[in-house]
Amino acid sequence: MLGQLLFLGIKGTELTLEEAELFKKIKPGGFILFTRNIASAAQVRKLTDDLRSLTYDDPFIAIDNEGGRVWRTQTIGATPPSAEQMADHATPAQIGFMADHIAKHLQILGINMNFGPVLDIDHHKASGAQNALRGRCYGTNANDVLDKAGLTNRRMRANKLLTCGKHFPSCGHAKSDPHHDLPIVDISLSDLQREDLIPYMSLLPEMNAIMTAHVTFPQIDPDLPATLSPKLIDGVLRDIIGFKGIAVTDDLDMGAIVNNYGRGTDVKLAIQAGNDMALICHQTESAQIAYDALKEVDTEITDRALNRIHKQKKHIPSPLEFTNASWDQNNEQIQSLRTEIIGDIEETNAPTQSPVEDY
Repeated sequence: MLGQLLFLGIKGTELTLEEAELFKKIKPGGFILFTRNIASAAQVRKLTDDLRSLTYDDPFIAIDNEGGRVWRTQTIGATPPSAEQMADHATPAQIGFMADHIAKHLQILGINMNFGPVLDIDHHKASGAQNALRGRCYGTNANDVLDKAGLTNRRMRANKLLTCGKHFPSCGHAKSDPHHDLPIVDISLSDLQREDLIPYMSLLPEMNAIMTAHVTFPQIDPDLPATLSPKLIDGVLRDIIGFKGIAVTDDLDMGAIVNNYGRGTDVKLAIQAGNDMALICHQTESAQIAYDALKEVDTEITDRALNRIHKQKKHIPSPLEFTNASWDQNNEQIQSLRTEIIGDIEETNAPTQSPVEDY
């Protein structure tokens, strides 16, 4: 059962025998797909069907399909505008229609959860700080993020796609990229409550899951980043905000964590902090180490996590029927709506130094 607390990546476009044997043994609760896993729509659907066959119940099958430069299926289909482009150019109706098509896009592929929408406020839009969020935020203030990310979330969920808001409590203040190192943001909980936590406090009741941030807030917890901090996860997310859904770590293979904590220790600390699932995107060969580390966590903690996971799994939808015609039609609708919103613009946000756009 402890494998349910793991969210794992896959190496290629099909399962290897070694991966299949490992996944059958530890029975992870979820899988995440990246560009490396995608060659064609039919291939992705076979891969997701194969993943479902490995576990005793339906796993979460997730992807980062936000739009813009973070759209893992860009090699096989149309790409929506980024969150920033949607916020700047789209009407509420267009935002809603795009979310409808995103949900269908993923469900045809057999994907049942989107790691989005981004709930971070872009505090560095003018300066262009290299914090991995360029173009990915719905606004520079709480109200814009709440309105536009909230609409996106509601329409994806109305189409039975599970959603995961990110990155709690905030990556928007970071001036460096957690893919490379651990950002430090020297603000208080009161500062966060005045603006950054507003989208979370308002939208978390509508979210299936949230993703926790690899950012240290020394005024709140001087010792641990938010991802691994009981003060922020159990203390703020659970006790103050009252979130009942699943808390998923951001990728534990990112430099912010892997450069400071060893595999096993990171997973143990994450679950002890109040996260329900540890996300390991790239070093999947370390999944057994992660699984063994979970045995060291108090059963009262793991039982709470397993209970929250079980409740959310009841909402996993059956995948839509896959046909080339339905896939092509939905992609045409995404492309048409993209053109309607931003014309022939390919990408208004220049490539960054963040690997988030390359995964």
